[in-house]
Amino acid sequence: MEPLLVLTNVPDRALAEKLAHALVEARVAACVNVLAPCRSIYRWQDAVESAEESPLMIKTTVTHYTAVEKLIRDHHPYAVPEVIAIPITQGLPAYLDWLTQETESPGD
Repeated sequence: MEPLLVLTNVPDRALAEKLAHALVEARVAACVNVLAPCRSIYRWQDAVESAEESPLMIKTTVTHYTAVEKLIRDHHPYAVPEVIAIPITQGLPAYLDWLTQETESPGD
């Protein structure tokens, strides 16, 4: 078991919820937290930009990272979406077991 926390931002809450449902329904994420909108300030194509975005915290495993990234890219309108994976090195064992179980296909 190698749990991951994947972070991404999308332009609005509707897309955040659509992506969250797609990830959990595909069993590539056990849980997705859709957070309150935030203001992102970043440099893009030599200009400083600002946008309101909805952050997502995606709980998954290393095994499913490629599928998570693909789903994000397939649903995301940005040319270069933020996709950052952070290894979860510690956690409540029962929660980490649940995360693993929820990302297994039935019959695995």
